[in-house]
Amino acid sequence: MVNASLQPSSALLETPPRWSPIGGTLDGYREAIQEQGRPLLNSIIIAVGTVTFTLAISVPAAYALSRFRLPGTGVLLFALLLVQMIPGIVMANSLYAVMNQMGILGTHVALILADSTLAVPFAVLILRAFMVTVPTELGEAAMVDGAGHGRILWSVILPVSRNAVITAGLFGFLFAWADFLFAVTLNSDDTIMPVTVGIYRFIGAHTANWNAVMATGVIASIPAAILIIAAQRYVAAGVTGGALKD
Repeated sequence: MVNASLQPSSALLETPPRWSPIGGTLDGYREAIQEQGRPLLNSIIIAVGTVTFTLAISVPAAYALSRFRLPGTGVLLFALLLVQMIPGIVMANSLYAVMNQMGILGTHVALILADSTLAVPFAVLILRAFMVTVPTELGEAAMVDGAGHGRILWSVILPVSRNAVITAGLFGFLFAWADFLFAVTLNSDDTIMPVTVGIYRFIGAHTANWNAVMATGVIASIPAAILIIAAQRYVAAGVTGGALKD
């Protein structure tokens, strides 16, 4: 994809193909940035908003499920698993009706809430699995010093659950960044079009200009690739941490 993005459009049709970008051009990237700058910004806004909303909901929920003996906890956890098995198109149709009634259809908020329906259940399960491994003695010691549950969560549980929080946030970002179905269904305004929809429309309008199409794909992959590389060790620890308990 990188090689094709650096080739002139005419070179992509040559036989045999060019295997090296030597003597290539950046025209594809110039056109991609010009055409997809706004969709890329929209995707960043939606992804960051999804991560913020997801963690704001899932962290307290996971703490409550891991520390309090609530009736129906097992049923709730099973329901969170089932929610992730619902086909996206079914959720999209239902969310369309809800967002339309709320008057937020075609806004960033609508896409953030829609993407959070996938991210929140996953984050709760990951965070809860990690938090149950945190010794209860830490919270009890903080209570002796006069700390409430909010203080315990913020000052005791969250610092030791850093890996799980980063993991949940990263997957929430990736859910939102890669979303296409909700973006197509709930988007009625091109000004909030994310990059996934932007690439789809860009391909339709530039089928003869594949270097620009490939350049758009490369640019769209960079943020996700950087986050995955930077958070790799935290993700590995966060995913496996909930499976181990002393």
